Amino acid sequence: MTSPSGADRPAPAEAGGRRGRKPAPISATAGLSHRAWLEPVRNRVRSSGLTLDELVHRSGYSKTRISELLRGNGYYPAWEITFSVIRALGLPVPPMRRLWTAAAREAHKEQGWIDHCIEQVACAPEPPPLAHQAFTEAMRAPYTAYARAFLLAEDRVRWAVGETFDLLWLSWSTAASSENLRRNAWRLLRSRVLARAAHRDGRPDLRAAVFSTEEVSESVPGRLVVMTDLVDLFDAIARLPQDQMDVVVLGHLCGLGLEETIPYVTGLSPAITHAVDHHARAALEDLLRRTGSRE
Repeated sequence: MTSPSGADRPAPAEAGGRRGRKPAPISATAGLSHRAWLEPVRNRVRSSGLTLDELVHRSGYSKTRISELLRGNGYYPAWEITFSVIRALGLPVPPMRRLWTAAAREAHKEQGWIDHCIEQVACAPEPPPLAHQAFTEAMRAPYTAYARAFLLAEDRVRWAVGETFDLLWLSWSTAASSENLRRNAWRLLRSRVLARAAHRDGRPDLRAAVFSTEEVSESVPGRLVVMTDLVDLFDAIARLPQDQMDVVVLGHLCGLGLEETIPYVTGLSPAITHAVDHHARAALEDLLRRTGSRE
């Protein structure tokens, strides 16, 4: 098999035109990484206007197997059938292969099985769009800093950031034409990071990030007192509304500038960023005051 050519790509459905029937819900047994690639594939099926019968004809697999793949039902699908579906849908191969591989590991597939599956499909090189490359280079450092505040482990940090960029590549034509690419991309990153973060009382747990701060270094006098205060502060940060939490994490934990960098990274206007920061500081003071009054 070879990578899809332009002739294989389905024409986009025109506004008001026929669209494929919505697939059955994703199986509850599908893991987080499995859902990461399955959701954009299902979205592409709906937007392409292809019926299940047409997708079956283009992919060369039975309706039962394609239906199971689209639902994330049964055994984790081999790369060959997954590739046949994304080829029929005109989706880029490299990001999909990385997402599929991560989900295969999540499904406890052995590396030998993964390698064998990939070797069955020959793919020509397929570089990402230049604009996507530029976006990735600009956002990798701040995205990584944000992810590290919640995930700590470097392998999980790299995966959350890489997954974000791969998902953006899968839908780049749509994402790049949106009114605020940086805002939509930031929300995607946040969703991938928080989905993998530890949680406490329904909120992301930032307390472990205290130990990565300079304030609790062993050389700092009174570090235990400082640590206790920081644990309370980080716990309060995690209780803020999402935009406020983001601005505080990027500014206080990641060291990004409020004037230009944070608005650029999050896609918020400078005026809104300042307003969010102002409300966040007031909310933190209130939360910390209430925490202190209970002690």
